[in-house]
Amino acid sequence: MSKYSVGLDVSAKEIHCCISLIDPVQRVVVKATRMVANTVKGFKELDTWIVRHHKLKELPVAICMEATGIYYENCALFLHKAGHTVSVILPNKAKKYLQASGIKSKNDRADARGLAQMGAEKHLDIWSPMGEYFYQLRQLTRHHEDLQQMKNVTANRLHAAQRGMYTNREVVKQLKKQIRLIDKQIDECVSAMEKHIRSNDVVKEKVENICKLKGIGLLTVATVLAETNGFELFRNARQLASFAGYDIVENQSGTRVGKTRMSKKGNSHIRRALFMPALVTVTHKTKPFFDLYQRTLAKHGIKMKSYVAVQKKLLTTIYAIWKRNEPFDENHAAKASAKEQESALPLRAEPAAGEALPNKEIKVVPTTRLALHKVSIPDKKPMYASSGMTNIGQMDGSVK
Repeated sequence: MSKYSVGLDVSAKEIHCCISLIDPVQRVVVKATRMVANTVKGFKELDTWIVRHHKLKELPVAICMEATGIYYENCALFLHKAGHTVSVILPNKAKKYLQASGIKSKNDRADARGLAQMGAEKHLDIWSPMGEYFYQLRQLTRHHEDLQQMKNVTANRLHAAQRGMYTNREVVKQLKKQIRLIDKQIDECVSAMEKHIRSNDVVKEKVENICKLKGIGLLTVATVLAETNGFELFRNARQLASFAGYDIVENQSGTRVGKTRMSKKGNSHIRRALFMPALVTVTHKTKPFFDLYQRTLAKHGIKMKSYVAVQKKLLTTIYAIWKRNEPFDENHAAKASAKEQESALPLRAEPAAGEALPNKEIKVVPTTRLALHKVSIPDKKPMYASSGMTNIGQMDGSVK
C-alpha cells in the first residue's frame, strides 16, 4: 500500500518539515520540504501545506515526529485535533534508524527527511494526547520529585558547610532557610495533589482501594497514575512492565549464553516511586510480595534483585486493582486457588476405608501433576502407567 509520510524535526523555535510518498515497490520519494515556526500560526501553515501536497486523496497521510522534551506537544496536539494521524517516537529509536539507513549528515533537514522515510516504511503506533486531569497530576508529582532532589542537594551542602575546617555562619543560615522553604513547598505540593485526586470521585475511590495495600501511599499511586495516564493505553500487565523498564532482556546467540537482566529502558519515575514501597511490604511480610521475595532470594541470593521483583509485582497489582476497582486482599491468590480446586472434578472416586484395589488396576488421584505409578502384576515384570500429572512421584512397589 502506498501512503504519504510527513517527517517533522521539532525544536524550541522552528519545525523542519518533509513530505514523502512511498510507492508499491517501497521506493520513497521526497515531494516537498519547508520550515515553519513552532507557534500556533506555524501549525496552521503546516496543516495547509500538508493538505496542499496531499494530492492523491485516497492515500493516507502519516505524520512522524520525535519526542523532543515538551516542544513537540503543542504541534502534535494541534495536528491531532485537525484530524491527522500522528506518531511520536523516542529519539534513540529515530537515531538508530537513521544510522541504519546510512544517513551520515546530522542536521535538522536531514532528520526531517529521515523521519519522513521512517514513517513511510514503518507501521508506527498512533499517538493520542494525554488527558488534562492526569497531565496536571503529572506536573504535581514531578514537581514534588524535583523538590525532594533540591532538598537533598541543599542538605548535603549544609552538612559540608557545618563540618568544614572553617564555618561561615551566613552560609549556614541561608542554607537552613532554604531547606525550610523547600519543606513548606513540599507540603503545599502534597496538599495540592490530594485536592486534585479528590476532585474526581472515580479516581478517588480507586486510589483508596489501592492505598489499602500496606506500603503504598498516596504519592506512589499518584505517580504511577500520572506517568501512565491512568493506564489508558495498556492492554495487559506485560505492556505496563515494559513501559516501566521491568521487562527482561536476554543476551544469547548460538552456543553463547550471556547475562539476563532487567532492561531499565522505561519510565524511571515509576521505578523511583516503587523503591520504598517494596521495602515496606517485605518488612511487614505482606503476601504475596514477601513470598515472592523469599522465593527469588533463595534462588540467586541477591537482595536487590528480589526487591526489584517485588517492585514489578507491586506495579502489576496496582494495575489489577485499578481495573477491577476492588480493595486489595492479600489472600486473594489463596482464595482463587481454593476455588479452582473445589470446581475440579475427580477422575475416579476414592475407595472405601480398608478396601483393597483389584489387581492390574490403577487408581487415578485427582491432581494436576504428572507421576508414574508402579503397578503390581503377578508373575510379570513391573509396568508403569501415566496418570496425567506433571512431575515424577515415588515408585515403592505398591499401588498409589
